[in-house]
Amino acid sequence: MTADATYTMDGRLAVARMLHRTGRWDEALALLPADALAQRAEILVDRYWWRLDGAAAAEEAVGALVPSDPVLAGYLDAQVRYTRLLFGLDPLTEDLPRAREDFTAAATDARLAGWATFWLGVLADNIDRDPGTAQPAYEQALEQAVQQGDVLLESYAVRHIGAHLLELDRQRGIAQLRRSYHLRASLGARPQTAAAALTLAGELRPGPEADQLREAAGLTARELQLTWLLRAL
Repeated sequence: MTADATYTMDGRLAVARMLHRTGRWDEALALLPADALAQRAEILVDRYWWRLDGAAAAEEAVGALVPSDPVLAGYLDAQVRYTRLLFGLDPLTEDLPRAREDFTAAATDARLAGWATFWLGVLADNIDRDPGTAQPAYEQALEQAVQQGDVLLESYAVRHIGAHLLELDRQRGIAQLRRSYHLRASLGARPQTAAAALTLAGELRPGPEADQLREAAGLTARELQLTWLLRAL
């Protein structure tokens, strides 16, 4: 491969990452070379999460990743299983233990530790109904996000920390939800920003700001076909 060809391929991958971040999954997939197995699996799993369709394609892509990167494949497979569990999409009996096992394994991998810890938190929070386990996981994920400069992970951690704070200190909780919204917007992460906008709007007093946030969330959800967010509007 020539230097020019390498530059062109790197540029395509960079554009694909940008498109993925903005919720343009199909366009991102179209730019990937055949050997970009990890990126393909990540995009398809993310699309499944937001749109709640394409499960078979996501699972196939994750399966193709197993031989070359079993830890990442397990981590992504756990996300697919969590999606089924959370939204009641015909979950399998082994989904919960397998998701917990694979997220725990991924938490020992430096590449995935922060995110895997976060997912263990939401698994405890939303499936086990165990906030006592979830909250320390969110705090640990936040610490790792700040250390690594991972702003998207930081936005996820503070959003869930904020949700728990609402019961103890409502203003601090709303401040964390607002922080999550602004972090996601700064990254151009459109699906995540829409979700954060709707969450924040739901905690604000009725008024122009809440209305504007709901309107923005609705526009993005309709444009990108964000299934579960559309249901929540």
